[in-house]
Amino acid sequence: MNELVYLKNDEAVCDSLQVAEKFGKRHDKLIAEIRRMYGELIGKRGVQNGGAKFFFESTYENRGKRYPMFLMTRDGFSLLVMGFTGKEALEWKLQYIRAFNQMENFIREKSTQMWIETRKAGKLTRKAETDTIQKLVEYAKGQGSSHAEMLYMTYTRLANKMAGINKRDEATVMQLNNLSLVENIILHEVDLGIMQGKHYQEIYRDCKKRLEMVKDLAYLEAV
Repeated sequence: MNELVYLKNDEAVCDSLQVAEKFGKRHDKLIAEIRRMYGELIGKRGVQNGGAKFFFESTYENRGKRYPMFLMTRDGFSLLVMGFTGKEALEWKLQYIRAFNQMENFIREKSTQMWIETRKAGKLTRKAETDTIQKLVEYAKGQGSSHAEMLYMTYTRLANKMAGINKRDEATVMQLNNLSLVENIILHEVDLGIMQGKHYQEIYRDCKKRLEMVKDLAYLEAV
């Protein structure tokens, strides 16, 4: 998990593992503090905060084993870190506030008809791209590739990175529109490359080059 704040059951949350890392705390002691100071709020919704939960228990995996951690909403985070002091602590508080604001703005956007229609249109573009990649997979196999099936993941990573997306269901309308643009460029370049008889690796390089040419115009992120 790289994002400071992310979606969990349609709620904006952060987790104790990252909070401990960012604020220079031992995670086991932070968990103990949450249980000691806010035990009555764990898993419960507060009337005073609009019915949102403060803290709820979860786990994370490390080297094949699972360990406890807490997820927390903005209110839970605010309660936990209000006593953390120092210049670095202040900077991380501000970064978390910005991250919560951005995620809560996205949650509101996701409920709009514009987002729903944009996501629906994006799925159609994704289907067209996937069909084209399927042709490329068979084409690459014919050229001797023994890992052609990996092309789905390769082109998905390229498209997501260029559009600045980690998860498609957590993308803004602008990001979804950028993603559709990227995927249309990819399917065009792949079709053209196959028609011209290019090597499948050269087709990928052409796609990347083409996307880099339009990234500034489309406000896309650099690869």
